[in-house]
Amino acid sequence: MGKILVAYYSRPGENYVNGQIRRLETGNTARAASIVAKLTDGDLFEIAQTQPYADSYDRCTAQAQADQRGNVRPPLKSWPVLEGYGVIYLGYPNYWNTMPMAVFTFLEGLDFRGKTIHPFCTHEGSGMGSSERDIRRLVPEAMVTRGLAIRGSDAGNCKKEVERWIQETKA
Repeated sequence: MGKILVAYYSRPGENYVNGQIRRLETGNTARAASIVAKLTDGDLFEIAQTQPYADSYDRCTAQAQADQRGNVRPPLKSWPVLEGYGVIYLGYPNYWNTMPMAVFTFLEGLDFRGKTIHPFCTHEGSGMGSSERDIRRLVPEAMVTRGLAIRGSDAGNCKKEVERWIQETKA
């Protein structure tokens, strides 16, 4: 089975939470990823772009949507070494029905052959969207399990939900 990696994309700053724009010191997906890492004894890895999106929610969403429409693959600050990891929990916010484009960069830039990917996303009402299908398309050599959609506003209090999901993915 190998070691466990919890790779996630998240952003602090202005975020949409419960119908309002709020400033977060730690992004919702980072909060959920921390819980996943504690429960699985996994190693955390943040997927970060070399040029982060703007702190402003409106500017960030415009930049991220332009990247998605242009099918852009933003360069990443760093890459993990996957050798020794058999299981990857992959976390990201739902951006327009899928993952942020930096997660596409991450998936296309590494060899996931023989790995198991457990996707989880944070959202404010849109669930997993097409992200599970997109992951399977990008890394057909990996086994991709049913993902977990976590409402972003609940990301800090999702331990029980994550525990259940982790148990289900082991079955």
